[in-house]
Amino acid sequence: MTKKHTIPVLAIDGGGTRCRIALQDGENLTQIEAGSANVSTNFEAAIREILAGLAALSKETGIATQTLCAMPTYAGLAGVTGQKIASRVAAALPFQTIKVEDDRPSALRGAVGAGDGFVVHCGTGSFVAAQLKGRVHLAGGWGAVLGDPSSAQWVGRKSLSRTLDVSDGLRQPSDLSQALMDRFDGTAGIVAFAATASPADFGALAPAVSKGAANGDAMAIAIMQDATDRMATTLRKLGWQDGLPICLTGGIGPLYAPYMPPEMQACLAEKLGEPMAGAVSLARDFSKEITDEYH
Repeated sequence: MTKKHTIPVLAIDGGGTRCRIALQDGENLTQIEAGSANVSTNFEAAIREILAGLAALSKETGIATQTLCAMPTYAGLAGVTGQKIASRVAAALPFQTIKVEDDRPSALRGAVGAGDGFVVHCGTGSFVAAQLKGRVHLAGGWGAVLGDPSSAQWVGRKSLSRTLDVSDGLRQPSDLSQALMDRFDGTAGIVAFAATASPADFGALAPAVSKGAANGDAMAIAIMQDATDRMATTLRKLGWQDGLPICLTGGIGPLYAPYMPPEMQACLAEKLGEPMAGAVSLARDFSKEITDEYH
């Protein structure tokens, strides 16, 4: 009989909107929520939120902070772009044994569990992740300036750039292009908006595109199809084959389903769980790894 792994673990799932910290002790899971924790956007603020969450978890569980910090800890945090910032995060936190990664592995594990599968996440940002035979493969997640294709902000930007093409006579006008011209009071307004718009500001335009596509607007359909084609290409390059499940997540991700190739549509699956569940699972894996090192 295999001995069940029962060492308590901590898991941190930190994103641009909120940070969650959980204690898994046997069958009991205690979770608290703090504020934004993107370590690239604002490192000091992210660390403060994690520490505040740790204090709140200590109060909620009645377990001393020092005791919590001695538990194996896994942190999946937005903004971890490489080992240098991961090490900086680990050094800034009081945990004795911690593994720091970006937030994509947590989302992948939460969505597909321990089996093979793919996640296409398209919110304000985007990434594609694969878990195949126990190995993780990641693409994207590099931010609005250098990447995030098919994200909500990408869709919003495309809607404006193609509206400008309409103004130049390079594309056929549509209801969507006219609505955007009216909304921003012409091309000058579009350019002025884009000059200072944040990724979230661009992303706020995406619902107009997805709704326009659903209503048959040619320009909107073309944008949604272009976004989906990019995703499909990335999925194949990461190893997708017919029969492997694909989870579409994020605010706009599931809306790409009708535009996917038929063979991929047939493999669309509901995610098994949230990123926090993935972080807890990875925390258990990490605990087993460090335990095995000493036996």
